[in-house]
Amino acid sequence: MIWLYVLLSVIIVSLVSLIGVFTFSLSEKRLENILIYFVSFSVGALFGDVFIHLIPEIAERGFSIHASLYILFGILFSFIVEKFFHWRHCHNPETEEHVHTFAKMNLFGDLLHNFIDGLVIGASYVVSIPVGVASTIAIIFHEIPQEIGDFGVLLRGGFSKVKALVLNFVTALTAVLGAVVALILSSKVDGMIEFLIPFAAGSFIYIAGSDLIPELHKEGAEDEKKALLQMILFVFGIIVMSLLLLLE
Repeated sequence: MIWLYVLLSVIIVSLVSLIGVFTFSLSEKRLENILIYFVSFSVGALFGDVFIHLIPEIAERGFSIHASLYILFGILFSFIVEKFFHWRHCHNPETEEHVHTFAKMNLFGDLLHNFIDGLVIGASYVVSIPVGVASTIAIIFHEIPQEIGDFGVLLRGGFSKVKALVLNFVTALTAVLGAVVALILSSKVDGMIEFLIPFAAGSFIYIAGSDLIPELHKEGAEDEKKALLQMILFVFGIIVMSLLLLLE
């Protein structure tokens, strides 16, 4: 039954990569106005998943210095991966070849990112179905703006719209591989879940705090109504994660 839940979840997450097709008819301005609200909800969902589901689960298993180190490792690992790709972007000369190279680097980054998402989903379902559902929802709402951004990078890199969609989807399928690896390792390697859950918490904290919140500050800084709606959706994301406790 866990395998069914996990595979269904990672397939849904992978399908989010095809969301780029819905952007064809939207202007860039309209798209930006919509995406920022997905980002707002995503921040609340990611933080909610960490502090309502993942960290309490760690505490139930016995919170130790090792758990703290694994959380920090999740933050550090996310920082290193992001820093590497930013470095690659900034240190290549601005030429047509550079843009295309960066698009390829973006695809490689997506492969790694989606594989980790799969690991997190697989490990979360091993803990419990509600924790798995919570992590899946948090990842889905993070993936929507992420995948649209990746789609735009591929277009700027010289890929056609159809090829960009296909490549985005293919890289997203590594989430399935990550989930399978997590399920197999959790049954074969002692202590794997004790590592993966704190690691996932650290990764989510980094994504929400480093990547997403700065975007909210930029978009809502001069518009009180937009800022208020962002805060409402932020809180709503936390509420949704809290309601998932009812499944337990």
